[in-house]
Amino acid sequence: MERSLPSSDYLTPKAFELDRESIFAREWFCAAREEDVPGPGDHRVIEYAGESLLLVRTKAGVLKAHYNVCRHRGARICDSDARWDLQLRGGIAQGMIRCPYHSWCYSLDGDLVAAGGMGEGPAFDKAAFGLYPAGVACWGGFVFLNLMPGEAPDFGEALGEAPRRLANYPLEDLRTARSIDYEVGANWKLILENYNECYHCGPVHPELCALVPEFRRNGGMHLDWELGIPHRDGATTYTRTGTTDRACFPGLSEEEKVRHKGELLYPNLMFSVSSDHAAAFILWPMGPDRTRVQCRFLFHRDEIGKAGFDPLDAVEFWDLVNRQDWAVCERVQRGIGARVHDFGHYSPLEDYSLDIRRYVTDRRQRLRGA
Repeated sequence: MERSLPSSDYLTPKAFELDRESIFAREWFCAAREEDVPGPGDHRVIEYAGESLLLVRTKAGVLKAHYNVCRHRGARICDSDARWDLQLRGGIAQGMIRCPYHSWCYSLDGDLVAAGGMGEGPAFDKAAFGLYPAGVACWGGFVFLNLMPGEAPDFGEALGEAPRRLANYPLEDLRTARSIDYEVGANWKLILENYNECYHCGPVHPELCALVPEFRRNGGMHLDWELGIPHRDGATTYTRTGTTDRACFPGLSEEEKVRHKGELLYPNLMFSVSSDHAAAFILWPMGPDRTRVQCRFLFHRDEIGKAGFDPLDAVEFWDLVNRQDWAVCERVQRGIGARVHDFGHYSPLEDYSLDIRRYVTDRRQRLRGA
């Protein structure tokens, strides 16, 4: 039996602020899919860890990320003015980023190109007033950002073994057919811990265990997660029946055609793949006891283009399993607030859950050494 992180790590604003500084501000985090910004000039406003970022695709088709703050007086460039029942002139349009306050204009690459009344010449060097950049990297169609690109860890190291383990899956060819946002009353670390073990599957997920009976035995610890998780006989995918009319992804091995794989990319992407679809869970920590989870259901673009395409068999099954998970995570969040509960325990069937403890501790030590 191993102790978990102290209960206060999941409960207090102080601990959440420490997570923000040691993890959210410094690690690569999943922010979007490349399909969200498909063409030049397309953009998304990303709100994360108390910061606002602009994710844009430049005229050359390159993804860039900038802090959503003008270099002149610090005004938000893209924002809602709904409280005042108006929309100030500014934002991103016609291939330009324009501040609504004094109309300073930037290229999609973040370079300052116009600042009214400031003149030209050595007295005012536009090159010194570009938008503050954030780091951008892509893998498998996912877009990852980093708030401190000058100090960002190596992106390949952040991905770990996921690219190798999922090399046969056509991840870049997947598209979002449906998305569900969940507001979960639990700390982000509790949600990751829950995803990282199946000791709870027997009591919490009867429908899932009917599809994967081995989850009932020893919390799945005996299973070869590298090779993939086998379904019951005759089942090939994560639907209630274990079957579907959709074709398998091209390029899969014979084992991958009948098995399921899962990856956890710290700090905020939980990713599960079946033979015909994937479920991506992007976590947006909102406070010590609140996390928004965006669940995106991904299918091959060729399959989505077929007449009669219907993702509901996968969506409805995942939604059931998700709501079961969120319910128990919220019970843990409420329970650990008891005055008698200083920390939890990991059983030998939850060894993988220890990863979150090691991950958090390591990042805090790095912060102290910075």
